[in-house]
Amino acid sequence: MALRKGLVHLYTGNGKGKTSAALGLCLRAVGRGLKCCFIQFVKGAPTGELFAAKELPNFEFFQTGRPGYDFKPTPADKTYAERGLKLAAEKAREADLLVLDEVVVAVHLKLLPEEAVVEFVKGKPEKLELVLTGRYATGRLIEVADYVTYFQLIKHPFYKGERAREGVDF
Repeated sequence: MALRKGLVHLYTGNGKGKTSAALGLCLRAVGRGLKCCFIQFVKGAPTGELFAAKELPNFEFFQTGRPGYDFKPTPADKTYAERGLKLAAEKAREADLLVLDEVVVAVHLKLLPEEAVVEFVKGKPEKLELVLTGRYATGRLIEVADYVTYFQLIKHPFYKGERAREGVDF
């Protein structure tokens, strides 16, 4: 099964759930026989979704971030992000659904030029469903998306000292 027309989703904001929402869409797509590719930018540590994706049919999962990334960008992080966008260009020709997780953060951190991501979106194959995630979406990214969802933080246990929990937060 292939999509008649692929649209662009943007999940942004400071609330939790952007990656989880993208993974939910992948689960739905795989359940309908679509080929899904999920590329994580910035993130490089093993996560629950990485392990789960290996068990699902038609679901490729790649991390293109530095293990132990600490939000202090280095020249190596820029190289990792550029490799991720190059991989995305390759996978865009094969997948029905492509997720570029945290690509918006990569733009915010200047690991990728905004224009490169905008051009990627504009040049995507017509039938490719594309999802971009990450805080700090720019007006240009919002403009080129068909769906824009803003996740707003109301309350989070992190601010009471609760650490991220394996299986729930990563």
